[in-house]
Amino acid sequence: MTVRLSLVALQTLLLLISSPGLANDTTASVGTGGLIYTRNSIISMEQEDLFISENEIRVDYVFRNNSDGDVENIIAFPMPDLEPRYESDIAIPDMGSDNFLDFTVAIDGKPIKPELQQRGLAGGLDVTDALISSAIPVSPQNASVQAAIDKLDTATKQDWLKRGILQNSDDSEFAPGWLLKSTYWWVGHFPAGKDVRVSHRYKPSVGGTVSLNFDPDDNSTHGPNFDHAQKYCRDKSFNQSVAKIVKKAGPERTVLYENWISYILTTGGNWAGPIKKFKLTIDKGDTENLISFCGQNVRKTGPTTFEMTAEDFWPERDLEILLLKRNKTE
Repeated sequence: MTVRLSLVALQTLLLLISSPGLANDTTASVGTGGLIYTRNSIISMEQEDLFISENEIRVDYVFRNNSDGDVENIIAFPMPDLEPRYESDIAIPDMGSDNFLDFTVAIDGKPIKPELQQRGLAGGLDVTDALISSAIPVSPQNASVQAAIDKLDTATKQDWLKRGILQNSDDSEFAPGWLLKSTYWWVGHFPAGKDVRVSHRYKPSVGGTVSLNFDPDDNSTHGPNFDHAQKYCRDKSFNQSVAKIVKKAGPERTVLYENWISYILTTGGNWAGPIKKFKLTIDKGDTENLISFCGQNVRKTGPTTFEMTAEDFWPERDLEILLLKRNKTE
């Protein structure tokens, strides 16, 4: 017997991630995370082994079907939203590719080719059909999109401008104005009472700024500096280390700058029960880098690696990682 669980519409899944925009001289990171699955009481996450670095995110899962029948359902991996290039200050590894995070997935050790759904949105409305019918690439970052827009007739351009599908830019009177939402998805097969191993790999969106966004000597309990400290769980020891480096360099030098990695961890709560065994490994990359993030019972396991393990783990907040790197040019 095969049990088919009710599906969450892919259009809904596509709305789970948005792309923040920050100030000049700043590149924003966008949150990516684990696999999305309809909340249920049948499929449990027996194990999650998560590795995060600036170059790669690796996630290895063990799922188990705890029912008497086989289960088949859609599993999805939402990609970050993509805005038109001239409006975008987000960090994307390969902006020109549909698979711009170089996402791959394997089931029980065998690579699979997931489906890719891409939708264009303008003003909150799906305009994918309008784009396709006019031979416009759905991705606003596509190298040929501007040439395709230029071929539209004047009436269509004006109509699309009013609808927000097009907008004015410094480079063109009619430029892409829509948002791209992408989701990789595939049908997951979970035999009754058996474990299924799912692994996926991708390159993270690493944001950053050219200097520090906080004052390590500011211990206020409200305001931007406090919010920054709460977001990354900066503690007294971390702040003292930063202050020492800044003081030694002197006020005229920008000796440290920030990089950020965001990981949407709370999707792990969509599966049945807690994550039975959870392991997080973070590699800061260089021994001189400073790192701060929120976690319990974190221990250093190598010159650049930190590890957190937990049993019966409920992810209650997403993971925000702060990396401070030395400015080699100073």
